[in-house]
Amino acid sequence: MIMSLESYIAANWAVVIVYVLATIANVAGVLFGNNRFERLSYRVAGVGLLLHTALIAVWWAEVGHGPYMAPNEVLSSDAWMTMVCFFVFLRFYPRIKPVSVLAFPTTFLMLALSMFYNPGIRTLPATFRSVWLLIHIGLYKIALATLVIACALAFFYLFKKRSDTGWLRRLPELEALDIYSYRFAGFGFIFWTIGMLAGSIWAYQSWGRFWGWDPTETWALITCLMFAAYLHLRRFFQLKGTAASLVFIACFIVSLVSLFGMATMSGSIHSEYFR
Repeated sequence: MIMSLESYIAANWAVVIVYVLATIANVAGVLFGNNRFERLSYRVAGVGLLLHTALIAVWWAEVGHGPYMAPNEVLSSDAWMTMVCFFVFLRFYPRIKPVSVLAFPTTFLMLALSMFYNPGIRTLPATFRSVWLLIHIGLYKIALATLVIACALAFFYLFKKRSDTGWLRRLPELEALDIYSYRFAGFGFIFWTIGMLAGSIWAYQSWGRFWGWDPTETWALITCLMFAAYLHLRRFFQLKGTAASLVFIACFIVSLVSLFGMATMSGSIHSEYFR
């Protein structure tokens, strides 16, 4: 073995601690306007991300498949993707920097939650050896990370609209927050939709059918239609501001039910991830 199970668990908790320290420094920096703490938080989070990446790579080599066969792998890779997408988007859209106050704790909470599931080694079934499965899972993880950013921006809009004081004054103006939330929502919708289509191709390869109205499949479609309705209302019916933020947050909650709720509470074939 490359590393023992005990070492793997200990290393993951070490990464959680690094992310927690980054979150503390970031929240202190953003809320109290301390640029030194804020800059430090990005460096610490970057170190945590490098360690997290190394752990995922080592575990991938150990078990012989990507991080999608067990609940701890799914949550850990979701956390990793959230942090990666935040840093990538921050490079191109510096004004979303305050999103870190939601992205950082979301990352460490998902990684910490993953450690409460058994991180045992699972054999990869023959039906899972498909590039379409990798595309399907990868696109959904990008969609989730992007929607987290959009949700943070929607919450920021509501907070700033209610009281533009303190640290909220450091946020972009209301119109910019509204537009950024809309654009990231559209980005997430694209990846969600393509991920769903890639999943249907994988389902056809594995089970001989594109769609089976599995509970997770059904909720994924409901979520897709809700985001489509949200984007349609914004584009053609001028939905914006507070109403748009509330509608998006409702859509985001449904997306979490689709990704995690159905996998844990239903008899979906996707629930095998969380057993």
